[in-house]
Amino acid sequence: MSEKPEKITFYTDTEEVEFYVIEQTCINGVNYILVAESMEDEAEAFILKETVNEEDAEDVIYSEIEDDGELEAITRVFSEMLDDIDIEM
Repeated sequence: MSEKPEKITFYTDTEEVEFYVIEQTCINGVNYILVAESMEDEAEAFILKETVNEEDAEDVIYSEIEDDGELEAITRVFSEMLDDIDIEM
């Protein structure tokens, strides 16, 4: 991974949080992103699933994956994509 990762800002009701986008993939028409709070070793990372906001179709919502089977499968995909990064669940 030679280029600098893109940053993405998430807004909650009370704050805004920035993450680095490590990788992204699309599986069965669903977008997933792997993000981290920092680019340091041992940084906490999250896999987020993109869904369309039902109230405003132009907005997307990223949320954590609730289904353990889906999370395990997507984690394997990201692990294969990023040979040099160890992803632990």
